[in-house]
Amino acid sequence: MLGVSFKVIEWYDTTGQEMVHRIPESGSGEFQLGDQLRVQESQVAVIFRDGKALDVFQAGAHTLATANLPILTGLLGRAFDGRSPFRVAIVFVNMKEFIDMKWGTAEPLPFRDQDLGMVRLRAFGTYSMQISDPTLFVNKIVGSQGIYNTSDVENYLRGILLSKVAESLGDSKLSLFDLPGNYPELSALTKSNAATDFAALGIDLKSLYFVSITPTEETAKAIDERAAMGAIGNMQAYMQFKAARALGDMATRPGGTGGTGDLTGAGIGLGAGVGLGGLMAGMMQQSMQAGQAGAQTAAQPQAAPAATVTCPNCKAAVPVGAKFCNNCGYKMSGTVTCPNCKAEVPAGSKFCPECGTKF
Repeated sequence: MLGVSFKVIEWYDTTGQEMVHRIPESGSGEFQLGDQLRVQESQVAVIFRDGKALDVFQAGAHTLATANLPILTGLLGRAFDGRSPFRVAIVFVNMKEFIDMKWGTAEPLPFRDQDLGMVRLRAFGTYSMQISDPTLFVNKIVGSQGIYNTSDVENYLRGILLSKVAESLGDSKLSLFDLPGNYPELSALTKSNAATDFAALGIDLKSLYFVSITPTEETAKAIDERAAMGAIGNMQAYMQFKAARALGDMATRPGGTGGTGDLTGAGIGLGAGVGLGGLMAGMMQQSMQAGQAGAQTAAQPQAAPAATVTCPNCKAAVPVGAKFCNNCGYKMSGTVTCPNCKAEVPAGSKFCPECGTKF
């Protein structure tokens, strides 16, 4: 074997965030017996050929030989004569626990709310995971999915999590207003739902947390309107107020019934205003009828007010026939004669009750 040079195969992850690394990055590489395979702490190296994980090497230095490549040696048979090169890929798998990984909804999730009906929500959170079975992981992710870039692996796992988030929100049967107070329960439920799918990929889902659940702009607007209606209390009064405000806006808008626009705009504004005014009038009439009915029920008979005359001295109202003013004590003179119709009029009157002549 003189003149034969051997390779050193190793991978250093300077970021500490790379899950899997493939040598070469595409296709297969040419290796031979005697090459040195160096596996770092928290790494596992997997010999990968034809879409399948074959032999696994733990942390340490390894010389590739027939003794430690039993599966590969059996596949190649006599062609693997101790010197011949063999074409495979070597996949390094990071076995450390990955923490503070992010998940979030790219598009709003539909959610059936008990109070608001169908709404759309955005959810965000974190999770941590660790590869527990490197052979299964390589077979399922690198082999079946053709994924070996860390970003692609994360996107694949995020898709699984989001489907479980939607499932958990539906299973919770909670109102949108109750979700923030139930993040721990939602987190545990989602982790339980996703753990089996992760285990099928050779991954242990360590933890999962909800950080926020927020409504879309349309849903937030509906929530604000509902809160406003709750503050108003009387829905009928609220609708009348809305109609009156809309009519006032239309009347003052340029081109409307109260503006100075052209005749066409004025006509349109007038027609719309009349229609809206009729609608408002109908609602107000119903409200007034209801109010009158209640008022008639609650009203008590009252005596007619007594007739009075004005005191010439202090201008106070004095009952007709009183001899003195009950305010200043001025002596009332009784009656006066109307210069027009000659009728007797109480003293202090400003007009004649018979003909209306002003005194």
